[in-house]
Order: sequence, then C-alpha cells, then structure tokens
Amino acid sequence: MPENRPSTGPFIAALAGNSLIAAAKFVAAAFTGSSVMIAEGVHSIVDSTNNVLMLVGARRSDAKPSPEHPFGHGKELYFWSLIVALVIFSAGGGISIYEGITHVLHPSPVENPLWNYGVLGVSFVADGTTLVIAYREFKPHKGKRSLWRAIRVSKDPTKFAVVLEDGAATIGLFIAAIGLLATQLTGSGIYDGLASIAVGLLLCAIAFVLALESKNLLLGEAAAPRVVADLRETVCRDPDVEGVASLLTMHLGPYDLLLNVDVAFREDLTGNETVAAIQRIERAIQRSHPEVKRIFIEAGSLDRTQPGAPSPPQSPGS
Repeated sequence: MPENRPSTGPFIAALAGNSLIAAAKFVAAAFTGSSVMIAEGVHSIVDSTNNVLMLVGARRSDAKPSPEHPFGHGKELYFWSLIVALVIFSAGGGISIYEGITHVLHPSPVENPLWNYGVLGVSFVADGTTLVIAYREFKPHKGKRSLWRAIRVSKDPTKFAVVLEDGAATIGLFIAAIGLLATQLTGSGIYDGLASIAVGLLLCAIAFVLALESKNLLLGEAAAPRVVADLRETVCRDPDVEGVASLLTMHLGPYDLLLNVDVAFREDLTGNETVAAIQRIERAIQRSHPEVKRIFIEAGSLDRTQPGAPSPPQSPGS
C-alpha cells in the first residue's frame, strides 16, 4: 500500500551519495582536465542541492493550516519542485553546455584517463543504488502504468523527482564514458566537450519535465479521472441522491484533495433529512478516499451545470 505522505527517504539516500560523488568527480577533473568530468561534478552538486530543496519542501508542506493559509501548505512542495527544475536547467544544464562548448572550441587532451574511468565506475554503483531505492519507493504508485504515464499522473514530486534525477545521472555516466573513450581513441578533446554538451541537454530535458509537472500542480490540478469517477459514484450511491450536477476537485497537496460537489437530492426531503444525507455522503467519501480532506456539498438541481462540468446523468430513452 503506498505511503500517503511526501517521502523523504530517497532524498536522504541520494544526498549522501551525490555529495561524495561530486567531490570524487572534481578530483578526477583536476587530475585529468576533462570537460565532461567537470560537467558530471556540477551535475552531482546540482543533484545534492536539489535533494536539500525537496527535503525542505516536503517538511514545510506538512505545516498545519493557519489563518493566513487556511487550506494548509501542501502546495509549497510544488513550489520547491519548480525551484529544483530551475536549478537543474540553469546550474546543471547551462554550466555543462557552456563548459562543453568551451572545450569544443578550444579542445585539450585528457590526461590520466584511468582517474575518470575509476570515478565513473564508483559513481555508477552509487547512482544505481539510489536509483533502485527511489524506484522501489515509486513502484507502488506506478502500478501497471508505464513509467512516463505514472510520472504524468502522479501528484507527489517526492515520488518521482529522484527517479528522474538519478535516471538522468546514470544515463549521463554512460555519455561521459563514451565521450572519454572517444577522446582517448582519437586523441581529440572535441569528443569530451561534445559529451559535456550532451549531459547538459539531458539535464535541460529533465528540468523541463519537472517544471511542467510542477506548473500543472501549482495551478490546481484535478484528481485523477478514476478518482473523480469513484467520487461521483460514491455520491450517487446514497438513496436520497437523484444525481450530480457538477463535481470539481483540486489537489492542495499530494495527499490533500478538495472536493466541491453540486448534488440534486430528492425533492420530498425535509431540511433535517437533507442534512443527514449530506453527513452520510461525507462519511462515505472519507472512508473510501481519506485524501479528500475538505468536502463542500451544495444542494442543487441537475440543470445547474457549470462550464466544463460533466453532463448530468440521462434517464433511459432520453
């Protein structure tokens, strides 16, 4: 059963690994003069910084509601994930591409390549380990969906950000190894620079995906279609409900969902019976979907539809 709270375990593991790897990569770059190793070192520093930022976001998103923030601080996690995307794009992608272009224009030989290969090997083990930890954390949320689809529908950046970052780090290590090998075989430092540019472009692509997901969630993304359908079915299951005119949802956090529903009750209900029906519906929703923390039920009629709201159910033969 997936844990219904932002996850910090993968970030702590990744922070420890990335900090050590960054130091090793810069030592290798100092001994060899490799552009791609500098890019990889920057990549690891950026990843370490991002781990800290996501930990801050996860902790701050747990803050209690206040008069200034009556709906809580859940969206703060989305804000920090957007900051992470900007850091990856500017510091990670930008510096790597700049360093690569510099070495393509002014290539220099890579000395003592065994340093680079040794550090890349150690980095692959460390990044691979944190990637496995992150993927295991994400797997219950992934289910039978493809990895890309699971990331697209996930509402919790802590579940997929490390998968993206460490996946990119692992691919980046292969790119670095290919660039170093090509440089060693040809004697031209251009390939080292090209590998650095490729690592930078990879980071920019990861930043774009994370920024897109963060933007959608900050704007107020609806619950997954299957959740919306199940909520509608739960409301309509009550014997005093004739139908649902509109049902609107919005994520205030990964596991904090707001529900606003316009319900058409039976016309012969008294005021007390309507109140009792609303209470029954709220209890039923909270039993099946505990992530729905705020429920607003309005008694209306089936012709009170809103733009973009689902059409009211039609009677047979209509």
